[in-house]
Formats: sequence, structure tokens, C-alpha cells
Amino acid sequence: MAELILDGHKLLWHKERLEAWTRGERIAPITIDCALTRACTYKCVYCYGQLQNNDIKKMTKDVIFRFLDDAVEIGVKAISFVSDGESTCSPHLYDAILKGKSNGLDMALGTNGYLLRDEKLEEVLPALTYLRFNISAADPLNYAKIMGCKEECFDKVIETIKKSVAIKRKNKLSVTLGLQMVLLPQFADQVIPLAKLGKELGVDYSVIKHCSDDEAGSLGVQYDKYFDLVNILKEAEKYSDNNYLVKAKWSKILSKGKRNYSRCFGPAFIMQFSGSGLVAPCGMLFNDKYKKYHIGNIAEKSFKEIWRSERYWEVLSLIASEKFNACTMCGSLCLQHKVNEFLWGLKHGKGFSGEFESAIPEHVNFI
Repeated sequence: MAELILDGHKLLWHKERLEAWTRGERIAPITIDCALTRACTYKCVYCYGQLQNNDIKKMTKDVIFRFLDDAVEIGVKAISFVSDGESTCSPHLYDAILKGKSNGLDMALGTNGYLLRDEKLEEVLPALTYLRFNISAADPLNYAKIMGCKEECFDKVIETIKKSVAIKRKNKLSVTLGLQMVLLPQFADQVIPLAKLGKELGVDYSVIKHCSDDEAGSLGVQYDKYFDLVNILKEAEKYSDNNYLVKAKWSKILSKGKRNYSRCFGPAFIMQFSGSGLVAPCGMLFNDKYKKYHIGNIAEKSFKEIWRSERYWEVLSLIASEKFNACTMCGSLCLQHKVNEFLWGLKHGKGFSGEFESAIPEHVNFI
């Protein structure tokens, strides 16, 4: 079984794109994370989406399909419906997954699972590289408290996870099924129960990740408190076996929310779109107050046109320049963090030759 990298990046398996970037060429992103709407059924206490308000455009089926056509044409390899909205709220989700797959793109979905239609699982699971359920508590009461929903939502989501596992096993599908816990220190009592729950449900992995915050600390994440949870997290990882992996994202959890790089290079390889259709370098910069970094909107113009525009490259050049400081001008521990660490090292003389000989990992195009 190929390695499942849950705390790192996969740029090392995209040598041609890396080399083109180092030559200064205009490359297409390898991965795009996006949502099909900004709507959501939950109000999670740790949600960064509340900090990402921007002008909403209508993400119609035509807009979504045009984007998926553009993505494959310019060389994008993978699309994950994960961003600032719950894509199961879109009536076009299932068609979009199948369209992307038929285009030759690797497709993935991150969801709370509540609106995920069980009758669609047989159809969409074969088209997904991975399906990740965002779940941060292991019982209905705590689930409702942390994720901002009714207690009965928990039971529905658990049944959907069980059905997904059953369909995967029955049809011998390659899709990876996982659980993701966004960990705030005050909810540490849910770590072990969630590790156990994932094993009982039969999913492939459970990942425990940090909570991001903006540069003003609006969510009040106490990064120093994560250090008190090391033993609990190590205990959770002991529930791993040959068929189930429990993994804490140690490099971010124990980073104190700090970066060791000041410029942002990652969006050239992994770009994010808002559920409003907004194209911006990353989710940290979706809010209207960051308009100087906004590139365009796929509801108004095709992504192919946006990617080819001078505006796209002006913004990417700006955040990679001395005029931008990633340590102070955007939020903490973003999606591109591990990619940025690697590219910062590359820019400062740390080469990558000879590092491509290991086996190709799982989900290689979701970098």
C-alpha cells in the first residue's frame, strides 16, 4: 500500500512542474481547492469561513463545468471541493464530481456529511480519490456543541460514513475514506474517542489537525496549549494498524502558529477559490479587506482567461516579493504552509535532486 502523507506535501513527485517554476515559467496549479457555495449547514466554533466574507456570485452548473473544462485544459491535475463553504449545499455537487472525473481530473470532497445524499454514494464514490468527513467530536452532545448543529445531525453523519465504508468494501473501490478533527485545546477529551470511532467505523484514517487563525487572532486559538496534548495525541496514534491510520499533524500543531518563511510561493502550485467564485491566492485572503490580492471571479470570467491574465501573475508575484510578509500579513498555518516551507528552502539553495526515487504516495496530485 502506498504511503498516505497527512503531514507534509507531495511536490517532490511533480518534478517537471517544479523545474518549470524554478526557471520562472508561468505554471498551472497542480491542485485547486474550492467550494461550490459559501453556504453551510453548521456553525463550527473554529470555522475560519466566518473570517472570509466576500462578494458572492452565483455558482451555476455552467460556471462550474466551464471551470472544470478550463482546469484540465491548462494542466491542473486535481480538484478538491474543500474551501469556505459546504459544497453539499450546492445542487450541482454530484454532477460536478462526475464531470471532473470524466475530464481526467482527480476529484475529492471534504464535507461535514450531513447533506451528503446516501443514494448518491454508489455513483460518486468511484469518481473520488478521497472523501473526508469533518468531524470534531465522537458523541451527539459534544458534536452539536463544537460543530454548531442539532444533536441528531451526528447520527445521520455516522450512518452515511457506515454506508460509504460498506459501498467501498462491496465494490472494492480505491477511494480513501477519512475523518478529520479540527482540534482546539479545550476539546482534547474528544481525541481518543474519535480515534476509536474511526476504527470502529472502518475508515482508512483519522487525522487530527490544528486550528488556523487570522493575523489578528480573531478565533483566539491558544497555540501554546497544544504542547499539553502531546501524550493524548501519541496515545491516539496507537490505534493505528495495518488497515487504519491515526495521524496528528505534528509539524503544525507544535509550530506555535509561526512560519519560518516570509514570502508566499505556494499558490502557484496549490490555489484556492472561494465558494463565491472568487479566485485568490489562498483562503486567508478571501475577505473583502484583502481586495488588493483578489484576481477575478470564475462566475464572471473563465478560469482559463483569469489564469492567462497579467493580474493573476501580478498578484502571485506580489505575495512572493519583499512587499509581502507571510509572517505578519496573513493568517496562521495555511493550506500552502508545507509547500511554502519547501519552496522557501528551494529558493535558499536547498536542492531536490535525487529525492524522486521513492514510491509514489497516495493522492499524489493533491499536493
